[in-house]
Amino acid sequence: MLTEQQLSGVYVPTITPFDTEGRLDIESFQKHLQSLIASGIDGVVVHGTTGESPTVRSAEIEQLMQAATAAAGPSGLPIVLGTGTNDTASTIKNTERAAVLGAQAVLVVVPYYNRPSQQGIIEHFRQVAQVGIPVIAYEIPYRTGVKLDVNTVRTILELNGVIGLKDCSGSTQLITELSQRGSKPVLCGEDSLMYASLALGAKGIMAAAANVKTDRFVKLYNQFINGNTQEAKETFDELYPLIQLLFAEPNPGPLKWILAQQGMITSSTVRLPLVQITAELQKQLERMI
Repeated sequence: MLTEQQLSGVYVPTITPFDTEGRLDIESFQKHLQSLIASGIDGVVVHGTTGESPTVRSAEIEQLMQAATAAAGPSGLPIVLGTGTNDTASTIKNTERAAVLGAQAVLVVVPYYNRPSQQGIIEHFRQVAQVGIPVIAYEIPYRTGVKLDVNTVRTILELNGVIGLKDCSGSTQLITELSQRGSKPVLCGEDSLMYASLALGAKGIMAAAANVKTDRFVKLYNQFINGNTQEAKETFDELYPLIQLLFAEPNPGPLKWILAQQGMITSSTVRLPLVQITAELQKQLERMI
């Protein structure tokens, strides 16, 4: 199982490839995973938002995990499985299943849509953490509709079984406040804030953008932890225009288009209600890559 001490570096929430008919494309998934691993990443997230989790079926999760554990086996790369929902009972069931499927940790989003109180969110994480597989809490208020205050985050991070946080809060305020008093590891999930977050105390990144040009994101992190902060900043500045384009339209559409153009996956298909990216964005990305 993944430990608090191991939660650092570059984690990539991987895309879920589909063929032109919208069926799961395991061969492309395996090929992409092998490329990510060869680039030197520190962990992979399966069935996250970038993996189109709302439209991936239960049987498909099993196929993805089988492929991921097979690809990661020789390297020992940690596999994190997204299990969070807005129903505590369902999240517990998904989390129990994750351990059986071979995940080393789970990524659990703050419950969305039903907008629970801060105390309700704490109790949600308390019960999920009791399952026994390490939990990474996931704060992303622009998707969930509720924002955690820093005391709630601290309480969640103090729970036994919670090993860290993916911070997609939209600013550097949360990492700033957490690092002032010490905290379990925080991974930056706001790709455009990754350099600033590392400078403020984040232990790594969980970056959707790192599905492409993965080696550059690994280089940035290694430069930073080795004390070459100016070089890291220059690498980030080189990546920043790409990051901006990757989120100009709904994720993971732009990522899939690039990966399909590069021959890494066979199709850029996304499942409805997502649609493929516009011709204008395609032109911009083509110039970029």
